[in-house]
Amino acid sequence: MIRLATDVGGTFTDLVAWDEADDRLIVAKDLTTPADQSGGVMSTLALSGLDGASIGEFVHGGTTVINAITERKGVRTALVTTEGFRDVLEIGRGNRPDLYNLQFEPPRPFVPRRWRFEVRERLDADGRVVTHLDEAALEAVAEACRRDGIEAVAVCFMHSYRNPVHEQACGKRLSELLPDAAITLSSDLTREWREYERSSTAALNAYVQPIIQRYFDRLEDRLLSVSVAAPLQAMQSNGGTTSFASARAHPLTLVESGPAAGVNGAVVVGRAADLPDLIAFDVGGTTAKCSLIRGGMATVRTDYWIEKTQHHPGYPVKAPVVDIVEVGAGGGSIARIDAAGRLKVGPQSAGADPGPACYGVGGTEPTVTDAMLLTGVLDTGRFSDGRIALSRERSEAAYRPIAEALSMGLTEAAASAVRMAEANMINALKLISVQRGHDPRDFAMLAYGGGGPMHAAALGRELGVREIVIPRHPGLFSAWGMLATAPRHDQTRTEPMPAETTEAAALEAVFRQMTAEAASYFGGDGALSHTARIELRYHGQEHTVSVAVEPGSITMPALIEAFHEAHRRAYTFRLEDTRVEIIHFHLASEQVRRLPDLQPVKGDGRSRDAALLDRRPVHFGDDGTHEAAIWDREKLPLETALDGPAIVLEATSTTRILPGQRFRLDGLGLLRIAESG
Repeated sequence: MIRLATDVGGTFTDLVAWDEADDRLIVAKDLTTPADQSGGVMSTLALSGLDGASIGEFVHGGTTVINAITERKGVRTALVTTEGFRDVLEIGRGNRPDLYNLQFEPPRPFVPRRWRFEVRERLDADGRVVTHLDEAALEAVAEACRRDGIEAVAVCFMHSYRNPVHEQACGKRLSELLPDAAITLSSDLTREWREYERSSTAALNAYVQPIIQRYFDRLEDRLLSVSVAAPLQAMQSNGGTTSFASARAHPLTLVESGPAAGVNGAVVVGRAADLPDLIAFDVGGTTAKCSLIRGGMATVRTDYWIEKTQHHPGYPVKAPVVDIVEVGAGGGSIARIDAAGRLKVGPQSAGADPGPACYGVGGTEPTVTDAMLLTGVLDTGRFSDGRIALSRERSEAAYRPIAEALSMGLTEAAASAVRMAEANMINALKLISVQRGHDPRDFAMLAYGGGGPMHAAALGRELGVREIVIPRHPGLFSAWGMLATAPRHDQTRTEPMPAETTEAAALEAVFRQMTAEAASYFGGDGALSHTARIELRYHGQEHTVSVAVEPGSITMPALIEAFHEAHRRAYTFRLEDTRVEIIHFHLASEQVRRLPDLQPVKGDGRSRDAALLDRRPVHFGDDGTHEAAIWDREKLPLETALDGPAIVLEATSTTRILPGQRFRLDGLGLLRIAESG
């Protein structure tokens, strides 16, 4: 069977296929088609040369959901909520990230007030019915939705996380009254408390649901046209896959699908290379993303925020998402001079259309990719395996206004743009590590994406990581990570209990219910593995600390002690005499299946002489201009230490190695970079 994965990024669409019989990889890469992302998918499939009928499983990840949200291109959406709670989306939370900003503007809700409807119903905090649902009022809601052309409706009632009976009745009636509208129930997405976060999650899911439904319909039709009749899987943000049918109903679970796949791949590489503690670093055309892997495990959180910055509170999403920090700095990030005469880079990106100036497909603005070409890092004739000829003249024309404004040469201006982009990237790397109490010197950095290997050596040196690792096919790594991913289902339930007076049997009962729900979700298809956690807090606290547990062998004294110790590690203290509260139960369930792993590479035909392509001057930023050796990664000899400065070329990326660094290709084909001293 051939398993195939495609990852749609802001600039490129990547394809990686794994032939299980021969244990070999097939790869392809082409420009993304922003107007209809399925075009880029079909283009890479054609480039791969694969027969559609030979594909046994298809996994897809992309940016359709996050693009629709950030570009405000979703559909007209209504919200139905409990009487008296119409303005929850507007009020939000009182904690402002920019406390002393007198011009602060709260986030504008995705559902305007005129399309937020109240109905009479009420449950108490334990899920008991206080006031029955007024179903007759839904007819007026449906009439207003028809009149205003509403395409999607979100339903979020108070305390429905404890008992979804009213939401289910409301959803059933609205489906009858509005048969063409997409209906989202908050209780189908999350069983955690907090009405603002649940309302936001339901509203955002409804906002993008018709978009993803239409996109998946187009993609499925185009795949069928080339005889791809395999099961279709979508990459989720939790690090697992799900069926297209499930993704159509819950598109918000795809919000960070591509980046999550990359982190998944980093976990696999870390295990194979005996690197359990990693900083995963991914640079694409639009953004740079990083995530921390500790003890061979990625962190999955259910308190994700879209568009959150130090000045903007963003929009909460109660869905399981791999913990990722993202900044607007990538290969397509545009350099500019602001009103004060300062050089700025990003977050605006040229993307794939019109793309960097050097691509010659319509872009004229100076980007980080253009800067890498002007500093000598990129090769005009060997970019993207020679399929895209880069134009140095177009890059020079794009950067000339920048150079003139800064009164410096073109190369120096380009190097300054690279340094500004890397300053943005280092902020994200420090946020995921130093600012969360982790010492980067305890970690290795795994860099991937088309741009990650170009920046990793400089950023790794600044952070002081142990070493920098570049995987095979780094520009296709997120797609490869999708192949190393199993179908997964995450559940979270809010079930507050006093820890000291609760029997372990009560906790085991909750996990038995969740395990049964997981088995029902997968339909009894194959063996499942489960990972369980419980979130606890001290009485009077707002936030919780998570503790891993083993259902079937939970003991209350051990659980409470594990919480005390986890709290001490996180906050440096423990409160022995304060009551402990159990708040949330988490269960992650995965299908057990064979996945691709790293195989040793062959040493045949590899030598220094065969690998050395050229020497040329390259500007290395603060290290100045040096003559660098240009190496072909596919011909590098194994386990042979080589000195920087150097540029290592391959089909999907380019690696920049600084003066004072050494590198080697290990037996797994990983490029490993460390400081010479």
